[in-house]
Amino acid sequence: MFPSPFAVFLCRDDVNYVEPDLSIICDKNKITDKGCEGAPDWIIEIVSPSSRSMDYNQKLFKYRTAGVREYWIVDQMKQQVTVYNFEHDLFEEYSFTDKVKAGIYNEFEVDFSKIRLESK
Repeated sequence: MFPSPFAVFLCRDDVNYVEPDLSIICDKNKITDKGCEGAPDWIIEIVSPSSRSMDYNQKLFKYRTAGVREYWIVDQMKQQVTVYNFEHDLFEEYSFTDKVKAGIYNEFEVDFSKIRLESK
């Protein structure tokens, strides 16, 4: 797991990259001294007022197209976690009182009721 700032080169072009809030990468061969070359397995973005449109629209499209397996959007203003499991073409929404199961990892969940998120 790599927190921001951590460069993710989705297109493996060494020029254009994104910096997700959290990147989970299972294939160690993707990790270089520059960051991650190729799509992480799981990306989590924590929405801020300035990133709202980018997280819900542009990054959603980029991550799906690049081959990210699962994408979570954690929205403090809405008190909501939006989960996109691209492998199984699933979309689900949860509140901050829920336990959210990771779709790409068996028996792994995050209990958001026990997490205190600070505003940026």
